[in-house]
Amino acid sequence: MKTRLTFLGTGTSQGVPMIGCGCSVCKSQDARDKRFRSSAFVEYGGLDILVDAGPDFRSQMLRAGIRHVDAILLTHNHKDHTGGLDDVRAFNYIERAPIRIFCEKYVEESLRREYSYAFAENRYPGVPEWQITNIDDRPFTVEENVPKVRLSWVEGKGYEKIPCSRPEHLKSVKIIPVRGRHFNLPVLGYRFGNIAYLTDMNFIPDEEFAKLQGLDHFIINCVRRGKHISHFSLEEAIGVAQRVGARHSWLTHLSHSLPRYEDFCRELPAGIRPAYDGLVIESD
Repeated sequence: MKTRLTFLGTGTSQGVPMIGCGCSVCKSQDARDKRFRSSAFVEYGGLDILVDAGPDFRSQMLRAGIRHVDAILLTHNHKDHTGGLDDVRAFNYIERAPIRIFCEKYVEESLRREYSYAFAENRYPGVPEWQITNIDDRPFTVEENVPKVRLSWVEGKGYEKIPCSRPEHLKSVKIIPVRGRHFNLPVLGYRFGNIAYLTDMNFIPDEEFAKLQGLDHFIINCVRRGKHISHFSLEEAIGVAQRVGARHSWLTHLSHSLPRYEDFCRELPAGIRPAYDGLVIESD
């Protein structure tokens, strides 16, 4: 099944350039060294799927020209991956439909605390409309976002939910989660066909590598050289990529402590490259 992934953001939780920093990477004029917080847009089996929605969500949607989303898959609950979820209100308004979010139960519990207004019994008019489905490390199915209810805006009250009919047959895809750990936090990466996207990990259990066989593209996080408490180091990420053995491997979640893009490319092994914002990769 044809898969197309666009890197919407390839930076760390602080992005690149980092506020207040004057290093050579942060001052680089190469557009490939300008990094929003990590996120990806996946076109898979006729569906449009986002992985994570961090603080740069609005800018990423506008820059990439994204006008429809069938689902958002969250990797974990940290703010650099969930901080833009309020901005799905634009999709609610344009499409008159809730946005479906797939995440682990603990992530939903975190969203209920961070975005309590979106779950309140008497909600403020215009809060984001989400439909949350809990997942774990077992494969799950995502269908196209044809809702059972349509949102009808009532001035001064917010959205009313109007039941509507759905087609008998909807486009759907199976997604394979990949379990990892982010220090002590359980996180998920995702496999879409022959592309796998793993971010914010510093440990992958041996049994999960079976899910990563036969890939065309493998994406793995790498925050800096040398050991890090919650992310793969450059040396570790290269080792993981070589163990997976995909045709192409891409490094994401990159910090300003790594070299500028062109310099970084020259030092990496064959088949491994740094990703950059706006890069598009495809697999049949």
